[in-house]
Amino acid sequence: MGSLEVETFNTLILGIGNTLLSDEGAGIHAMHQLQSSYPDSPDIVYVDGGTLSFSLAAYLQDCSNIIVLDAAELNSLPGTVRTMVGAGMDDFLGAARRSPHEVGLLDLFDIARLTESLPVNRALIGIQPQSIEWGTSPTPPVEKALPVAVEQAINLLNEWQLMGVSQFTTMISNRLAE
Repeated sequence: MGSLEVETFNTLILGIGNTLLSDEGAGIHAMHQLQSSYPDSPDIVYVDGGTLSFSLAAYLQDCSNIIVLDAAELNSLPGTVRTMVGAGMDDFLGAARRSPHEVGLLDLFDIARLTESLPVNRALIGIQPQSIEWGTSPTPPVEKALPVAVEQAINLLNEWQLMGVSQFTTMISNRLAE
């Protein structure tokens, strides 16, 4: 039997936005709510990505899962929450109607592809803003949407964790059969 190596379940929760521009900070607010409501785990790293920078590329190299929380133009009613996973996220980021955050995310993921460090599981949870005027609090529709975004993130975390356990169990079974 060969040696058994266990991969750590490694997830980056990336909140993006500017909390001085009301709904523009929705991703940061959602990340903080998730952090306070989800059990502490050494395998989950929470990062306030602000308005993005290429220094975040280093985080992508160290994770196999990423959930990005951000205000996003969804062409929907304010407070609408939409989760895009995997290729759906890639398609959304590659669409012509990009905000500066979406362009920055697209660039970060391109860097990750080039360095072969693109997270296997990735999702963008977007919240449709109502206002991006000066203000330190989200508008009422976006405030009501934050728990919805947090719930969707928790569902993804649980799903990915179960997938990791299932893959680990299969790996153990295969190794024991050798």
